[in-house]
Amino acid sequence: MSTPSNRDAQSTYYAATRPELKALLPQGCQRVLEVGCGRGGFRANLPADAQVWGVEPNAVAAKTASQHLNRVLVGTYEAVQQELPDQGFDLVVCNDVIEHMVDDAAFLNAVRSKMAPGAYLFGSVPNLRNLPVLQALLFGKDFHYQDAGVLDRTHLRFYTEKSFTRLLAESGFEAITLQGINRKLRPASLWWRLVLWLPLWRDTRWQQFAFVARLKPSV
Repeated sequence: MSTPSNRDAQSTYYAATRPELKALLPQGCQRVLEVGCGRGGFRANLPADAQVWGVEPNAVAAKTASQHLNRVLVGTYEAVQQELPDQGFDLVVCNDVIEHMVDDAAFLNAVRSKMAPGAYLFGSVPNLRNLPVLQALLFGKDFHYQDAGVLDRTHLRFYTEKSFTRLLAESGFEAITLQGINRKLRPASLWWRLVLWLPLWRDTRWQQFAFVARLKPSV
């Protein structure tokens, strides 16, 4: 089975810079941890003077990332977390990472100890309730895992807007922003366009959600 750590490190999977997320980044963060940093492309969105650490399971991708980040730890988060300073970061970035975790709640609970008071958790997750997936399930009675996208065959977890908000809350975070991004489908049918503007269906337009969250004050 293909996993993010054994995919070709030169593929676009590790090269994403994610410019669509830059406008949502919290301001003033200078100590950044990026979990699943790939080849380090997201660094371009962060302040030039920020100290940026990365965690990356793919050793080849991590070697490239080390040219852009201040320090890169090679391995899964679980394997290297003891090398990360407690309360050492004011921003933790998880772009398309949490859905790959065997235990997503355990990961979120673990990463809390690495966040300084007032720190932000930032990133993106796929939206299972997007229209192409719903159409395949409702009308095709089927779905197919793919090499990338919402039904990426390496995804271990799947989210809707509601379920991901619940995961954050149950893991001690409060969502500040949860916003649909990467709209992939623009139906030609006027009927479908009208349907997608109804409140019940608006979330189905997006392939992913971007999120900004903070630790709950009581945690």
